[in-house]
Amino acid sequence: MSVELNHTIVAAHDKKASAQFLADLLGLDPSAPFGPFIPVTTHNGVTLDYMETEGEIVPQHYAFLVSEDDFDAIFARIRAAGLTYWADPYHRRVNEINRNDGGRGTYFDDPNGHKMEILTRPYGSGGAD
Repeated sequence: MSVELNHTIVAAHDKKASAQFLADLLGLDPSAPFGPFIPVTTHNGVTLDYMETEGEIVPQHYAFLVSEDDFDAIFARIRAAGLTYWADPYHRRVNEINRNDGGRGTYFDDPNGHKMEILTRPYGSGGAD
């Protein structure tokens, strides 16, 4: 059996600005609108479909596995944008990165309060914490 995540819908107050925010940080380009969505497609083909919504947005967590070089580039863009980042999902270790499983990772929030994460090693892959 072959099961893959294909896409997920990301709630946003301004779908265009939110899609552009993520795309800019990750070094990607948003795709052309598709119905009510503005997609941002990762290199493994998973699409985050930004959809505008009114009212309260329940924050979700989105983690992106990146190479060491991509981490450096994305982390530089996070810092250049003046974003607060954390080493942990609880937002306790401010302006730090983690070294989980022998890699590097950090968390940051998008304009809608979604919890974004970049990491260079999958959890449980080994190495020192």
